[in-house]
Amino acid sequence: MAKRSSFSGSIGFVLAAAGSAVGLGNIWRFPYLAAKDGGGLFLLVYLILAVTFGFTLLTTEIAIGRRTKRSPLSAYRRMHPKFKFLGSLACLIPMMILPYYCAIGGWVMKYTVAYLTGNGAAAAEDGYFTNFITSDYEPIAYTLIFLLATSYIIFRGVNKGIEMSSKILMPILLLLIIGVAIFSLTIQHTDAEGVTRTGLDGLKIFVIPDFSGLTFDKLSITIMDAMGQLFYSLSIAMGIMISYGSYVKSNENLIKSINKIEIFDTLVAFLAGVMIIPVVFVFMGADGMTQSGPGLMFVNIPKIFASMGTFGNVLGALFFTMVLFAALTSAMSILEAIVSSFIDKFGYTRKKSTAIETGIAAFFAILVCLGYNAFYFELTMPNGVKAQILDLMDYISNNLMMPIVAIGTCILVGWITKPKKIIDEITLNGEPFTRRGLYVVMVKYIAPILLMLLLIKSVGIL
Repeated sequence: MAKRSSFSGSIGFVLAAAGSAVGLGNIWRFPYLAAKDGGGLFLLVYLILAVTFGFTLLTTEIAIGRRTKRSPLSAYRRMHPKFKFLGSLACLIPMMILPYYCAIGGWVMKYTVAYLTGNGAAAAEDGYFTNFITSDYEPIAYTLIFLLATSYIIFRGVNKGIEMSSKILMPILLLLIIGVAIFSLTIQHTDAEGVTRTGLDGLKIFVIPDFSGLTFDKLSITIMDAMGQLFYSLSIAMGIMISYGSYVKSNENLIKSINKIEIFDTLVAFLAGVMIIPVVFVFMGADGMTQSGPGLMFVNIPKIFASMGTFGNVLGALFFTMVLFAALTSAMSILEAIVSSFIDKFGYTRKKSTAIETGIAAFFAILVCLGYNAFYFELTMPNGVKAQILDLMDYISNNLMMPIVAIGTCILVGWITKPKKIIDEITLNGEPFTRRGLYVVMVKYIAPILLMLLLIKSVGIL
């Protein structure tokens, strides 16, 4: 068997893992949830969960990867033969996510091209987004270009592909986010009714807790929303962190690396809120912050850029370039989780594994694109969301399969193999583990309960 690849150092690992965590969810979902759930109250709950719940799951998966030196499809079997089914699920999840993530990446690429070529005003027109995604060939073309770009990075390997790309893209991504966030705080606008709003007014909504009308039910919703956002943001239960963990050298300090990933992800999520909430509030008021996902990204925000005149096109180009980089770093981590599984399980070369999964993903990505025209249908999910192909794949993978894998992982580590195996791995080089007691309590008791509640909420029972 060929020698297993590894990151050259902690910087490459942290940037690659942070790149996976920093994706579209940070940009188009975190700000919406923060605005919906009381601003600073949501932030406070999110931060508490990040250093407890998020830390526990992130630590567990990275440690499993480094301990077994295997991708998810094989790692769970090495941890315990009876839990190999979790490896199959953890490999199937990214295979289901990659096609529709590439479709959305294609949408981002379309808007990036529009703004870079000076056509931002057209992108803000009514019906632009709908006309694009329902057209016959253009969405497929952009989707396949995005997929091929992602595949090329993975094709080049861990060091020349993932690590090198992360070291280039992540600093640029962070600078763009900081730049746009600072600008959003400086803007002000007077609407047709003579009401003047500033970016700082929007920032106050984001960071100052709103306890008015706070009830137990409202707090519970905030906790569930923050936990769900954190769960998906950190790329938990997708096999990604196990794969990346398997590339970490045994002499690396895992605790420091995990802390840096947590900080990076939380910082970018916060900056996404600073970047989006003030500008949406200034131009659209409080009502403008009630939308997330494609509606926010591809409809509301372009209209805001259009209202800024010529400079709006420049800002739009910077914004969508930043979003494109975020989508690409996440997409390549999703593909790597699958490719590494094929390499470990079937003994395929990286080139063959990448080619096979690219073909599979291309087929289903085309189906996702056709889901808005030739194969359009609509059904209501158990959580009340009206869905077609993309939403259905997202619901099954994110709302059902990922919590199941995470719950199974907590049971495996907390009760079957015992937390000591994970603790021994992360303290392998004598590093002090100050959150040891917290980790044990979380992985055995609290995290499984929270995950079960999240699963129940996802299927519409709560």
